[in-house]
Amino acid sequence: MSIVQTQYGRVESVRANGLHAFLAVPFAAPPVGELRWRPPADPTPWTGVRRVADFSAQSWQPVLEGMGPLQFAFNSEGGERHEDCLYLNVWTPGLDNRKRPVLVWIHGGGFSGGTGGTPIYDGTALASRGDAVVVTINYRLGALGFVNLNEVTGGRVAATGNEGLLDQVKALEWVRDNIEAFGGDPDRVTIFGESAGGMSVGALMAFAPAAGLFHRAIPQSGACNTAQPLDKAAEIGEGLLELAGVSVNASAGELLALDPERLVEAGTAVGAKFGGAMVFQPCIDGAQMTDMPLDAVAAGSADGIPVMVGATRDEWKLFTAMPGFPTPDGDALQQFLAGRIDDPETVISAYRSAREGRGDAVDAATLFAAIETDRVFRIPAVRLGETVAARGQESFQYVFTWDSPWEDGKLGSPHAIDIGFVFGTHALSSGSAEFFGSGDAADALAGHVQDAWLAFAADGDPRTDALRDWAPYAPDTRSTALFGDPVSVASDPWGEERAVWERVSARLGGL
Repeated sequence: MSIVQTQYGRVESVRANGLHAFLAVPFAAPPVGELRWRPPADPTPWTGVRRVADFSAQSWQPVLEGMGPLQFAFNSEGGERHEDCLYLNVWTPGLDNRKRPVLVWIHGGGFSGGTGGTPIYDGTALASRGDAVVVTINYRLGALGFVNLNEVTGGRVAATGNEGLLDQVKALEWVRDNIEAFGGDPDRVTIFGESAGGMSVGALMAFAPAAGLFHRAIPQSGACNTAQPLDKAAEIGEGLLELAGVSVNASAGELLALDPERLVEAGTAVGAKFGGAMVFQPCIDGAQMTDMPLDAVAAGSADGIPVMVGATRDEWKLFTAMPGFPTPDGDALQQFLAGRIDDPETVISAYRSAREGRGDAVDAATLFAAIETDRVFRIPAVRLGETVAARGQESFQYVFTWDSPWEDGKLGSPHAIDIGFVFGTHALSSGSAEFFGSGDAADALAGHVQDAWLAFAADGDPRTDALRDWAPYAPDTRSTALFGDPVSVASDPWGEERAVWERVSARLGGL
């Protein structure tokens, strides 16, 4: 057990396989009462020593059910939920002056679920392997973190829809001001995250309050194509109040007194009303975020920040394996894609041709999964790589190709398969091993993945002995690391499919 003095008070570690682990460290005041829907405030300093042996409560969110292959992972049995949720966790090999690289993890969950305090995000293995400091954070979610109420209430509740992002910024400010006492280097901070966490990384690259707080970025299965226009965000805010049973003319006091579970239930209903998942997301509010993040990066908002970005080969197969998820068959494929892609038949034809040429399946459900994988995840990663290259900056592209063993491999290499290998928690439990895989090949892949992530955190270059041919991404070569068995480097993998997106207009990113 060791004690560290932070700017707000002293905290004590718990044992973590030879490391120091500090759990549930407050980085902001509880956003309750009059602080609900407000930017995060400083925590109240404390006397004595905070001794915490477990993770904090998670942000208010729906209890997850029907998660299919990921039922084991994300506190799906109903972990404690509370508005008092703004805490972080730190794993460090040493409390000294080594100034280790710092990796700050932003969890996924569609901006409406998830937590930084879950066993598959345990930072022990990653911190140990790379002599690095690993931090995981919570942030406000859904109707409490990503709803714009400023427009519909005439400013009585000044929520911009970016309070969850501001929580992430507040955590990064805490890292800047305190991490040196935990053996970390405040000038070598890497933000990384998967799914909505990766989309958060992409948003922070364009978010004015985050400028200067991080030095490298790893968006995993999420890039810079996810943000809600102000008019749509305001419409969703109005819908939230309607479904929560309160008038848009209600006083600020009435809104601040709403039960958080009622808001979460209304938030779920808003998603159904507006016809899709992830209605809550960062907002282009015109002040702190003025453009779609990719456009801001194109204008230079992330210059000087090395980027490593990628996706998994079969992202969408995770969602189609969840109970009740609609999947087209036969002639319904074009109808499913209408509204997402202006010319779906061109895309369907290109994917069918490319896959037939490789001997891959071309049934409607498989084509749908392949197209949605690329529309939502892989092509946004490619666009970010192209945009960074056009700025004369450096980025690295990857695709995860490791097959999940779940139900005899029916998922291929799905959404979230990378998480267990990044953290080295792939065989943490029977549920982890069933989804991620276990054994010598899985262990070897975890080593390669962690070495690349750690090398990138150290100096902005993820190349290792196993990936020495991995070059910065450029449109003429499109060098891409493939994380599978074995790891390798390819030039423009799945290039036929990639090229068709240059000929059609589509809504990229989001869900």
